[in-house]
Amino acid sequence: MEFLNQFIFGEGIAHSIFVLSIVIAIGTLLGRVKIFGISLGATWILFVGIVASHFGMTLHIDTLNFMRDFGLTLFVFSIGLQIGPSFFSSLRQGGLKQMWLSMLTMLLAAVVAYLLFLATDTPLQTMVGVMDGAVANTPAMGATQQTYFDLTGIDDKSIPLSFAVSYPIGTVAVIFVFMALRPLLRIDIKHEREEANNRLGGNKFAAKFSIEVTNRQMDGKSVSAIRQIIARPFVISRISHGDNKARIADFSSIVHCGDKLFVVCGTEDKEAILAFLGHEIEMLEEEWGKFDGELVSRPIVVTKSNINGKRFVDLRLRTKYGINITRVNRAGVDIIPHQGMELQLGDKVMVVGSEEAINEVEKLLGNSLKKLHEPHIFTLFLGIALGVLVGSIPFIEAPQPIKLGLAAGPMLMAIIIGRFGTHWHLITYTTLSANLMLREVGLAMFLATIGLASGSGFVKAVLDGGYIWLLYALIIAVVPLFIVGIYARLRYKMNFFTIMGMLSGSTTNSIALNYANSLAGSDMPAISYATVYPLAMFLRVVIAQAMILMFL
Repeated sequence: MEFLNQFIFGEGIAHSIFVLSIVIAIGTLLGRVKIFGISLGATWILFVGIVASHFGMTLHIDTLNFMRDFGLTLFVFSIGLQIGPSFFSSLRQGGLKQMWLSMLTMLLAAVVAYLLFLATDTPLQTMVGVMDGAVANTPAMGATQQTYFDLTGIDDKSIPLSFAVSYPIGTVAVIFVFMALRPLLRIDIKHEREEANNRLGGNKFAAKFSIEVTNRQMDGKSVSAIRQIIARPFVISRISHGDNKARIADFSSIVHCGDKLFVVCGTEDKEAILAFLGHEIEMLEEEWGKFDGELVSRPIVVTKSNINGKRFVDLRLRTKYGINITRVNRAGVDIIPHQGMELQLGDKVMVVGSEEAINEVEKLLGNSLKKLHEPHIFTLFLGIALGVLVGSIPFIEAPQPIKLGLAAGPMLMAIIIGRFGTHWHLITYTTLSANLMLREVGLAMFLATIGLASGSGFVKAVLDGGYIWLLYALIIAVVPLFIVGIYARLRYKMNFFTIMGMLSGSTTNSIALNYANSLAGSDMPAISYATVYPLAMFLRVVIAQAMILMFL
């Protein structure tokens, strides 16, 4: 019995592993429980850790600090690596209005939190912890705690405690705002769905359709000349001159009135391309497959590491093999290819050509799915090392050294590697399941150690006035969402599902996104979420740090 008591409530390596594992296991199990269709997910690990610590189950302080910081680093680096490829493109082409409104949402939350700090006797670092919980952003809380410790040398327990109390409010507040905005803005869900479907054009990200050329202005012009005239990103995959034979269309192919073309473009460019060329005809891609004769269409996955970072113009696939690339699928998103596009490991390239030519392209690109499942941990640990180094460099020396810390440093480096790693011949590809595993393990370690370190003072903190944090969290969460949601609708006439996706992404709230997707019945919220999520994930961390550095 004494052994068991020592094992559970004592110290040592076995004790630490046991306590950490049991907290994560129970928290994960509780995370599957839904109340009114809503679950707190991994946050239950934090609450289980608090309960365990309250009853005397804890870890040595050095072990807690190491596991907390390493878990946070692993968590934010995995997120950064995933969002890296889309981070900069989302800044350029993700919709300036949505990006601006997302930043406005985050800045308003910071302003509301600061005003509450001025109006109450709540310490700034505690109020920032409340704000992090109100927007349900764990990396921001980690950045807040790390920045405050670097600045003062004090490990303030009120930061994770206020976060833990506020987090449930942050999780459900977004859904509450969605429900309240519907009658307030007189939203007709049926009309919004029809509008969303029209904008999506029946396809997630790429439109594929057939055209009969009727515009005499285009008669006799080459594909290259037509592309310059239309000035939109699109691919003419195949062309038929009326002899019941489909051909690969290259830049020198001549287009005549009466020709049939199979075109792939972005959904937003479809109408413009039709206006220039002719009218759409009912001829699906499958029908072109029968019509092609010797031509076949096949997806080929890039699995050879030497292709990682290569551009289509470098590979000269069309010139060498007489094939056409109609689209590239990256992480589930169809992208219209162009000559300067850099291929990444894991890209799925849709190739059209003869069977023999496609076989040659397959040998060049790899198409060996087995290779994708091989782990590439060199990039992971090199990136973490560089991220920790960058996060530890003081960029302001006085009065206290100011650093990016273990949240922003690794995330920033992961974003850079995720986007530009191919230039340095780094293999940044990880399967989605592998990335999620790393992320969840890091998050679980971080939340468990935060709970175990904070539980002894949790009940006392709440009873001594911490319950007011719930009200502060509600104000911080709801006010910015209402303001931006109403402004987006009245000023920009945004589709309600676009607003829901944008606000879900701005608060990095996947539970709110699930609610929006179920209501929309389409991908409209998910597209808006993906547009603003990378920037929001980064800015939430930066804003939390900035508030500590500027106003403390």
